[in-house]
Amino acid sequence: MNPLETLKELSSQMSFEGDGEPLFDTLSRNSSRASSLPRLSSPPPACFSPKEKDQAFVHPAQLPNGHKILLLKTLLSSACERDCFYCPFRAGRDFRRATFTPDEFAGLFSKMNLGGMATGVFLSSGLAGGGVRTQDKLLDTAELLRKKYHFRGYLHLKIMPGAEKDQVYRAMQLADRVSVNLEAPSPERLAKLAPHKIFIKELLQPLKWVEEIRRSVPAYKFWNGRWPSTVTQFVAGGSDESDLELLTITNWLNKNVRLKRAYFSAFHPIRDTPLENKTAVDPMREYRLYQASFLLRDYGFDLEDLPFTHNSNLPLHTDPKQAWADMNLIHQPIELNQAEKRELIKIPGIGIKGAEAILNARRMKRLRDLSSLKKLGIIAERAAPYILLDGRKAITQLKLF
Repeated sequence: MNPLETLKELSSQMSFEGDGEPLFDTLSRNSSRASSLPRLSSPPPACFSPKEKDQAFVHPAQLPNGHKILLLKTLLSSACERDCFYCPFRAGRDFRRATFTPDEFAGLFSKMNLGGMATGVFLSSGLAGGGVRTQDKLLDTAELLRKKYHFRGYLHLKIMPGAEKDQVYRAMQLADRVSVNLEAPSPERLAKLAPHKIFIKELLQPLKWVEEIRRSVPAYKFWNGRWPSTVTQFVAGGSDESDLELLTITNWLNKNVRLKRAYFSAFHPIRDTPLENKTAVDPMREYRLYQASFLLRDYGFDLEDLPFTHNSNLPLHTDPKQAWADMNLIHQPIELNQAEKRELIKIPGIGIKGAEAILNARRMKRLRDLSSLKKLGIIAERAAPYILLDGRKAITQLKLF
């Protein structure tokens, strides 16, 4: 294979890997159930190149700072010695493997970057020769990109199972983001997905190391003078776990290792794997998990606030923020002219920016009708059942159909 064919092979199965703050979300755009939370899911990967179609899989993505990038998500190698039950790269599966050397990949990506085809890269790999050896190859590639090719753009490096603490430290010095996929919420659940991975020693420990290093080493010693962010990913439904289990570990990671974000990938079966006959998970479950995780991370919600059903899952028919409001605010609406920010952001239709806009507007005048909220960018009709304006319920126009 020529280098571009190799890249297409290595990129073709990376759509399940999450990164960035994606640009749009089909569910939130088309569903009447969509909340005021951030848009969550990117479209399926598209082969993109301004010069020639089908050159490489590059995903439009938006970073947390708002910058939009063209993100190449790929593997250094699809050869893997692990036999994870759900994974398209598992050992023994019959498909064509491909591998780049660090020099080959760094040179190719540098050309793509200079040609405007990709402005950021997310680099992972199958595990071959152990975690330490594979991590060294990823680090060598990152070193070449940063030092030989002077790439100063966004770089996300995967931490391999079994990597050493010094390797985690070096990855943090080179990357804007590092990640370890926990895949499941506990050792018992992980055994159903990846029987030869060790949950605490190989997966959770590196995330703890990242936070230990952040606490002991000043930020100026890292790339661009900042600590890299950390993320993880779960295979939602792959191990028959509940949403409560997934969100409990996510909440713990938010508080204890400053996790930037948890990604959730709804399980779908892959041909020629042990789980090929397992039923695919409804994509709405993935969406609800994202909504709930943002409520925990950014909106001041606790696990006890989330509307879990009898089987410890989130309801699919409504978003968790509105479900909470229906239980807590419908008979005790919040006075918008007096509420604090922490109260405002719990109202459906009002996000973090909307709450700040309300607080700023209140310094000038009192809010008395829904039209004044609309001018602030609030989804007024969604907020109306849960608020008071100068002590009165908001007047809404009745829907005829």
